[in-house]
Amino acid sequence: MNAVPQAEHIEPRSPGVHAALSVLEALVARAPLGLSDLATELKIPKSSLYRVCAVLLERGWLLRNSDGRYVLGIRAFGLTAQSAEYPIVRAFRGIAADLLTRHNETVCLAVLDSDESTFIAIEETTHPVRLVTHVGSRTPAFASASGRVILADRSPGVVTAQFAGRQLVTPTGRRLRDVNELLEILRQVRSAGYAENRDETAVGLHAISVPVRNAGGSVLAALTMCVPTSRITPARRQALITDLMDAGRRFSESVAPLAAWNATRAGAAELVAPAEPS
Repeated sequence: MNAVPQAEHIEPRSPGVHAALSVLEALVARAPLGLSDLATELKIPKSSLYRVCAVLLERGWLLRNSDGRYVLGIRAFGLTAQSAEYPIVRAFRGIAADLLTRHNETVCLAVLDSDESTFIAIEETTHPVRLVTHVGSRTPAFASASGRVILADRSPGVVTAQFAGRQLVTPTGRRLRDVNELLEILRQVRSAGYAENRDETAVGLHAISVPVRNAGGSVLAALTMCVPTSRITPARRQALITDLMDAGRRFSESVAPLAAWNATRAGAAELVAPAEPS
């Protein structure tokens, strides 16, 4: 009779990776959790855990509530059913329902993930002809109405550093001359208070987007309506812009206490641990 092999305890070969995954797993199970809660549950020293959480915060995998406790961030969106309960997503549902009642066109909520605009919530039109998309769908930020609304909140120097020297070609093949053309587009967005594009992320799609801001004026997300160009007329376009801008103001009021975030990507050499708390 063969002996049953005994399970042996193996120490993680990459303690930092092990700790990061353990933090995410703990928050999937029961967010929000404070640093002390995580340290007790995971049996990891608070000083080490702080460094891990700081990197996860910077990379967009975690957010911190107003009380300092951690929740899953935008990068982790969809890992848990709790994603639908994010305060900004709950607020979106009511705003989107009103816009759907008025216009019956697809309404999306997008955030910036590095240099991509990412949908984190969608309410779809009942029209058979519509944008086919899903939560987690990504488009280049420089090309999309939602991405431009968020980029317009950044200084020209930051945008230039991010996009200078790159080929700026939209998904439908429109080529921006250079970063200066992008800066001019963003200047117009800031002046108008909304972004708009036609046939740039998909042929036959007209997208209009407004910013969602917190109490400090930082842009948290973009509220976007996606309409087939066949259903756009000058009068309807103006009605959509007017109602969307009003919805953006109401949405901003409802999420005023939320902190701003920005999910970034970094190479391994850039992941320098911040100073520990005193």
